[in-house]
Amino acid sequence: MHKFQAKNRKKLDNEWRRNIMPPKETLEKLGLTKNDIVADIGCGIGYFTIPASEISDTVYAMDISNEMLEDVKEKSSELNIDNVQIVKTDEYDLKIENESVSFSILVNVLHEIEDKKRLLKEIIRISKKGSKIAIIEWDKKVTEMGPPVDHRLSKEEIENLFGYLKLEVKKELEFEDCFYGIVGIV
Repeated sequence: MHKFQAKNRKKLDNEWRRNIMPPKETLEKLGLTKNDIVADIGCGIGYFTIPASEISDTVYAMDISNEMLEDVKEKSSELNIDNVQIVKTDEYDLKIENESVSFSILVNVLHEIEDKKRLLKEIIRISKKGSKIAIIEWDKKVTEMGPPVDHRLSKEEIENLFGYLKLEVKKELEFEDCFYGIVGIV
């Protein structure tokens, strides 16, 4: 199973990624609103966490990596952001209350998870009825960067997971020629 290494975290914010997926605009395209309570699951260095905090009043920065969470904590402090809550999670235990959030986002995370259904069920547990779950993943094809192709998930695989879990596919997006996004409703 391919896992992104914290030592490579500098790769998570660069000009190429900002051109393809400008974080604030991407969140707005996915349907994030001011009234949402956000769970940025696998938040990494906070690429989406910090912009989400500009849109919404409450953001949970969630990761299994202490190093990544430290980066988010430092950035939040430097920018005087006080609406980001840092949550050290386990892979299948998100450590927050049932029905706590209305918008969950996973960017290039799901392909790293062995038991995808188990994680998605945990996300459903923390989601209020009618919540959005936004997933962005690498297209399942060879690209210069990213995980091996056989570790990537096709759009159809995520749609099938959503169907199995009775999530309604609300929106599909393309980001250049290497990423896609799917938003489901709980």
